Amino acid sequence: MPTPLLDRLNQARHRQFVGRQPELALFETVITAAELPLALIYVYGPGGIGKTSLLHEFGYICANLELPWAYLDLRDVSPAPDAFAGAVDRAIPSLSTASPANRQVILIDSYEKVLPLDNWLRQNYLPQLPADTLVVLAGRDKLSPRWRSDAGWRALIHELSLRNFSAQESETFLTARGIPSGQHRPILHVTHGHPLALSLIADQFIQQGDLFSFTPDKAPDMIKTLLDRLIQDIPGPAHRLALEACAQVHIITEPLLAAMLEIDDCYAIFDWLRGLSFVEVGSQGVFLHDLVGKTLSTDLQWRNPERYATLLSRARNYYTARLQQANSQEQQQIIADYIFLHRQNPIVRPFFDAASQMSVLVDAANAPDRPQLVEMVRRHEGDRSAGLAEAWFERQPHQILVMRSPSEEFEFAPLGFLFTLDLTADADLIAADPAAHNAWRYLQTQTLLRPGEKATMFRFWLSADTHQNFSPVVALIGVNMVRHYLTTPGLAYTFFPCANPQFWTPLCAYADLTRLPDVDFAIDNRTYGVFGHDWRVMPPLQWLDLLAGRENSLFFQKTPPPPPHEALIVLSRSEFSQAVRDVFRRLSSGDTMSDNPLLRSHLVLKAHDPGASDTEKMAYLQNLVIKTAETLKSSPRHLKLYRTLYHTYIQPAHTQEQAAELIDVPFSTFRRHLKAGLTEVANILWQQEIGY
Repeated sequence: MPTPLLDRLNQARHRQFVGRQPELALFETVITAAELPLALIYVYGPGGIGKTSLLHEFGYICANLELPWAYLDLRDVSPAPDAFAGAVDRAIPSLSTASPANRQVILIDSYEKVLPLDNWLRQNYLPQLPADTLVVLAGRDKLSPRWRSDAGWRALIHELSLRNFSAQESETFLTARGIPSGQHRPILHVTHGHPLALSLIADQFIQQGDLFSFTPDKAPDMIKTLLDRLIQDIPGPAHRLALEACAQVHIITEPLLAAMLEIDDCYAIFDWLRGLSFVEVGSQGVFLHDLVGKTLSTDLQWRNPERYATLLSRARNYYTARLQQANSQEQQQIIADYIFLHRQNPIVRPFFDAASQMSVLVDAANAPDRPQLVEMVRRHEGDRSAGLAEAWFERQPHQILVMRSPSEEFEFAPLGFLFTLDLTADADLIAADPAAHNAWRYLQTQTLLRPGEKATMFRFWLSADTHQNFSPVVALIGVNMVRHYLTTPGLAYTFFPCANPQFWTPLCAYADLTRLPDVDFAIDNRTYGVFGHDWRVMPPLQWLDLLAGRENSLFFQKTPPPPPHEALIVLSRSEFSQAVRDVFRRLSSGDTMSDNPLLRSHLVLKAHDPGASDTEKMAYLQNLVIKTAETLKSSPRHLKLYRTLYHTYIQPAHTQEQAAELIDVPFSTFRRHLKAGLTEVANILWQQEIGY
């Protein structure tokens, strides 16, 4: 029973206690009921979430109500029936003789330490307690399913899952500890309201006083303390690696976990993850509570940066492969998951945070949407822009993506939209639109758009409320821009116009978008700055690799940039074919190919690191041309073309006349076959050149 010193301790704990009002209200309702409606309250949550503090507050309530109560911590109790029963008897000496009329509360902490007793407690020990006894158990993990499968216990149990403090509760906690309000925001950003993390920071404040300045990246001791409390008794190294992998990604599935661990079968490890108290199970996979994920990721990055980078690389590779196979709806989620990998960069973080704040539906526009979208443009950009939007929507309606409220209360109203203009169509309207006209002129004068290639412009993109200012809707529009980059066949160039280019410059620099003053335009007395990217020079997969190197903000800001990629040469269709013929002619002559423009084509550059020598690239190009010619052998119709190329260039006869004799055709026929063979090989390679 409580003693005078225990009373003083409980009073001190009560003064420091914050939040948990629903849990306290439930407890008080149960213990003051005329007849106990419950026999067991089970409190669970990860280490440091506040289970012990809550149990002590339950004891304070009991003391105020003059109810007999006792608190028992099982950390030093052996998981044996006699040891457990003896510990309870010592905590509550009168329990064995207690009258059923005397209501009692037993608060038992650290239940995870005696899990081998779970069946015994459920079947033998607890049912023998007096009927008016309420037991409160606190542990890290959920109760085993056997409790719920028992019809009797199912009616007498209530489970309480503890979560982080709300923002208001966290503010109250920090204020009660005397931490200045100006320091609250960065603390809340890192701790996400986790009680132990807040307590550790409060301890730092008490120790440092006026010198206190919270910098979690420089506090590995605090991170280690959190890890020690959050993660205990990990079965083995593979399980630890699984937790670290889970901490790097937004949500993890069994196939993604297998890819990040590089094992074929990870069912047992995934099942273990799913059962942890600080792991949430969602419709698409499992994910860590915010603080656990942040803590694990920060610790790994500081402790083992090589493994941190390896896990991120494996996740990127998995997403990249999935992206090529997914449908449009899945692609959006995969790209959002990919962006999650960049969340620690201070340039990307605000956009990631905003995009995760709301649930928004994204789909194609329908006819009733279009007048609303035009009015959005009119309100934010003026009448002439609205007229151009209306005209473009009529010409290219399939290019509109709408962000909608997911609530039927608002009838799925448009919250914003993205219109991606195809610059290779509707030449008359391009001429009438200053934005499109300047972009098209740039393509004609600065870079060559080849047949089969596509150039696009994000002509209109805005939130109904904030236009192009930062908002969750605008962040989601950005996700769909990235999706366009990664999934549009033959995409050669994109243009990104902004009403406030100064604001968007840091993000565009991070994303390797180049400022193009020559493409700027003015409409309705408003000037727009334009950024662009040539996807032939920096193709999508190479672009993803570039962003991967910029995930760490220090890398992006302080590390010298990587060697520039060799300038790509953009060839016309006829120039490309001529260069292929030139390769064939030099195959057996011994002449150098160092001046052949194909060495600077996408076809060759994509297969080599930036530091590759001309000799390596020439060898690759020669082999590529020969291998492509050999594919003609698989078709009876093309076999004669291959034989002509073979005896002319690959293993040449002394003269073309002799080559014609070797394949037994007239010389005039031989010349036709030679021309057709060169054309066929050039066609195959051209599709590889522009088909990325």
